Amino acid sequence: MKLQFCTAAVVLVGISVSGAQVASHAPTGVKAEMSANAASAKPGIQTTGKAVARVNGAVLTDRDLLRQMYAIFPYARQHNGFPKDMEPQIRQGALDMIIFEELLYQEAKRRNVTIPPARLAQAEANFRKQFPNKEIFQGYMNVELGGSKPALRELIRRSLLIESMLRTEITAKSTVTPAQAKAYYDKNPSQFKRPEMIHIQSISILPPNNVPDVLKEARVRAEAAAKQAKNAKSYRAFGLLAEQMSDDDYRVNMGDHKPVPPSKLPPEIVKAAMTMKPGDVSDLIQLGNAYTIFRLQAHQLPGKVLYAEVKAKLRSDLEKEKTQNIRATLGDKLRKNAKIEKL
Repeated sequence: MKLQFCTAAVVLVGISVSGAQVASHAPTGVKAEMSANAASAKPGIQTTGKAVARVNGAVLTDRDLLRQMYAIFPYARQHNGFPKDMEPQIRQGALDMIIFEELLYQEAKRRNVTIPPARLAQAEANFRKQFPNKEIFQGYMNVELGGSKPALRELIRRSLLIESMLRTEITAKSTVTPAQAKAYYDKNPSQFKRPEMIHIQSISILPPNNVPDVLKEARVRAEAAAKQAKNAKSYRAFGLLAEQMSDDDYRVNMGDHKPVPPSKLPPEIVKAAMTMKPGDVSDLIQLGNAYTIFRLQAHQLPGKVLYAEVKAKLRSDLEKEKTQNIRATLGDKLRKNAKIEKL
């Protein structure tokens, strides 16, 4: 059963979450057996409530850690554990995250950030809705929170406080305006170079050996293929012909080579492509004992990618970078005066 707070800020029942910046552990001191109960039931994954870190005296446990590890790598639930070669990195990332969340939570309390009662009530109501019925919800409450409604409410409050800090201190400050994205594009032309690319379909005739009769037969086949290829007026028509007549491996993909730099093609093909328009079919070209006919799908000249083509992704990428930088700076600032012990 997959249950999440609608705020996306807390995971209470050993479930996966998608966001990297989520408050996924229960506050220390609260009955936070929570998802670890479910998690530890997995073969090879056991938790005991052992402390893994202290943040200004607040204890974070292996249950908190495991919950976050699942948030980072949810596939572990399907495979009864984490890949051995990845587990150290996942563990370290999860540990850093729960420490960061605890710092955010403590900072929110220091600033006297409050959650309006109506918002808290709505979040709690939304959380309850994720359970299919009252019995399952109560079962969860009994197992994870000792049946304590105040404990649940406090967990939700903590989640909302962390979410509030993330929103005001990171998300709101990470916006990149269209003008800023355009300025970056203009100042960094080298990052937006468009390389020359040639996109062709081919029909190749490849004689299996150098026996004269074989070579002669190949020439006959090639000439017949070239004649039919000249009548192929579309990508599909040429591709179907390639499937029927070509000896090269591209025949299984309509003869399509996908766009490649000129350096990846024989010089004879590149030379011919320079004189053709998209949709043209070449004459028969001999390459050693082999023959080829190709259809030019596209020839992209070198240049600069238009801003309109990249602006959406560029803005998104810049915002992601800015988010990471702001988060790192905030983390450093919070850690500076904190007492953090990794146990």
